[in-house]
Amino acid sequence: MKNLETRTSIRQYSSREVSDALLNRLLDAAARTQTMGNLQLYSVVVTRDAEMKRRLAPAHFNQPMVTAAPVVLTICADFNRTSTWARHRKATPGYDNFLSFVNASIDALLYTQTLCNLFDEEGLGYCYLGTTVYQPQQIIDILQLPRLVMPIATLTIGWPDEQPPLSDRLPLESFVHRETYQDYTAADIDRYYAYKEGLEENRHFCEINQKETLAQIFTDIRYTKKDNEAMSAGLIEALQRQGFIEP
Repeated sequence: MKNLETRTSIRQYSSREVSDALLNRLLDAAARTQTMGNLQLYSVVVTRDAEMKRRLAPAHFNQPMVTAAPVVLTICADFNRTSTWARHRKATPGYDNFLSFVNASIDALLYTQTLCNLFDEEGLGYCYLGTTVYQPQQIIDILQLPRLVMPIATLTIGWPDEQPPLSDRLPLESFVHRETYQDYTAADIDRYYAYKEGLEENRHFCEINQKETLAQIFTDIRYTKKDNEAMSAGLIEALQRQGFIEP
């Protein structure tokens, strides 16, 4: 069993089944998480079918855990259900706007984090896929998501078949600000990032990629301006098609 201090991302899973009974119990328990207006502005698509996982994999850059995990969960920001409820109750919904997308996204991410906590308590392994919002239209089409539903997060789920080491984290003082935001000086950056930059694996990462600094790995290779702009355009287009922003 893990807790926050021992949490790691699990990408390799055993053949042991994740039962519907267990999964449903945890999905239901997670519904006690915080939610705007008690509306529960999220939906979860559970994928177990091998062919469906194969179809989803390209949207996540073919990361192997998408097809290897027993279960893939796609958590969506969902104002469709609430809007349908309103229309059937003599009310006129007005949730086809960007603020509603933000509210539903927050609900979906809070629910996702609660699920992660519950999975830890059960000893289940999982990996959070940030790629969900990189190519959302593929996921929308595959999962047949209607208007006012957007994929926000993906979790691959299974019983762990690995024990990866803990990844590093920045120190508390690097992200907690007292009373007002205190901007960072060069000395602050040197101090806060010294441990991360000094790790042997990160130094090696720079060497094999012929980069002078770890920051260049992120700006020049992992999360480039060109890629960010292209995927931003795709995200905006998907939000337009799903009805959250006007074309």
